[in-house]
Parts: sequence; structure tokens; C-alpha cells
Amino acid sequence: MHTPDQQQLYGEKKDGIKYFELTAEPVRKELLNGVFIEGWGYNGSIPGPTIIVNPGDQVNIRVNNELPESTSVHWHGLDIPVEMDGSVNLQPSPKIKPGQYYDYRFTVMNAPGTHMYHSHYNSMKQQMMGLGGGFIIKEENDPVEHDYFLLLQEFALKDLEHGSVEKGTYEINPHSHAFNFYTINGRCFPDVSPMETEEGEKVRIRLGSIGHSPHPMHIHGHQFEVENQDGNPLPDAMKMKRNSVTLSPGETFDLIVDANNPGEWPFHCHTPHHMSNNHAEGHGGMMTSLKYIK
Repeated sequence: MHTPDQQQLYGEKKDGIKYFELTAEPVRKELLNGVFIEGWGYNGSIPGPTIIVNPGDQVNIRVNNELPESTSVHWHGLDIPVEMDGSVNLQPSPKIKPGQYYDYRFTVMNAPGTHMYHSHYNSMKQQMMGLGGGFIIKEENDPVEHDYFLLLQEFALKDLEHGSVEKGTYEINPHSHAFNFYTINGRCFPDVSPMETEEGEKVRIRLGSIGHSPHPMHIHGHQFEVENQDGNPLPDAMKMKRNSVTLSPGETFDLIVDANNPGEWPFHCHTPHHMSNNHAEGHGGMMTSLKYIK
């Protein structure tokens, strides 16, 4: 399991429980070489680290709040007790005030698949400041050779002239719909690490969308099979061959690619503005590649 350009958490097991820790805090994140944002993330990163568990695990996830306002965490797509869901004001889970923490404790009841976590308090602002991450339920004896997770986000950076990519540190406007930087695991092309494989292998590409816009993700030179949607396995009759799939905000897909066509092949959002950095010339934004290394 690999989350390019991001850390992963497997937890520390004690007395049958896997313990994790997340700290929500202000983060200075580099999107491109020399281009930084001042956002909010977890454990010093935007997006937060990918949490990886197995079916049936009992988990305890301590969330510390070092933000200037209250926050919470919603475990997106997981079947958990209502006290652990993190949707403040609608459910009994508390808001986590600045300087405080809350232990989310539950048993992983879902089948193997891709889920997410994100703030569900002042959601519009906090999610668009960067507060989200991946939550992967991993099959213990997985036959797939390469397993990649890609989290899609978009940001509206202030004080940048249209079409320019000036080095510097920029504030985010979480209220704006005029997004100018589109990321995969917190990075913009060409500074996104490729997904590496060898001919004859199988590659799983897990996709999650945590932001505002739909993203039609397209691969060159290959077809893929949709294995899971929203963390749920699809019946065989629905596993058609495709080369594009559109993620609406909050959706996840697991794709299986047969690595049968050597080269380096783009994998990107097909919305033209999302393939640029601040609408500048050349490829950028929400783009990576499937790269054969032999």
C-alpha cells in the first residue's frame, strides 16, 4: 500500500486495539517547487496521513485540536456508532475545542475498500482549508502487486495574478469557488510522484475526492475495471472496462489496471482547467502517471 508524496499510519497495537493519533493544526504545505499554502491539515500535512486498517480491527483514533477554532472528524463511509461519527450539532459526538482532544473508538465493520476522513464542524471552511485524509480498509492477503491511493483536492490561493506561478507562500480563501490549484495527495504536476509498475503486474488505483468539484479521471493507453465504489465491492455484472471515471465530492473508487502496455502514461482529471497551475501554460494540476520501470 502506497500513498505517493504522503505518510501512512498503521497504528500501534496494544491489548487488541490499534491506536492512532491525529493532530489538526495550521500547516504550511508545498504544492509545487517554491509554491506554498498556509492551510489546515493533520500531523503537519495536507492532506492528512492515510490511515490503514484491516477488517475487524478495533481502533482508537485520538484527534488533538491545535487549530484556533473547534473541529471534529467524520469517518466517511464507515459503519460506526453514532457517538463516533463526528457530525457535530446533529449527533452526540462532541466538538473538539482548541487545546483539547477526543478519542474516536470503533470496530472496523466494513469490507475492504477505500474511505476517507474529514472535518464535519464548520465543514465548508475547514475542508477547503485542507482538513481531510484517506482511510483504507486493506485485505490482509491482497494479491494485487501495487496499491496506490490518490486523494483529490482543490484550493483557491489569494494574491496570485491569473496565469502566473510565482514562488512564495499564499493564504487560502476557503469561501471562493475560483480555484486555481488542483492537487493529488497535496501536490501539483509536475511535482507529483508517479505510480510505478512493471509489465504484467496488476495495479490498484484508489481514488478519493474531498473537495468541491467533480473530477473525471482518465488514464491513457489502458483500460481499467472498477472494483469498488464508495468502499463497497461491485458485483461482477457492473465491473465494465472503462478508461475514465468521474468522482463527485465525497466519492471513492477502486480501479484495477492490467499493466500490459509499457511506457509512461498520463492519469489526470479531464477538466481542462484542472490540468493547469493557476491557468498557466503547460501541464499541471491534477495529473500524475502510470510509469513502467522495466
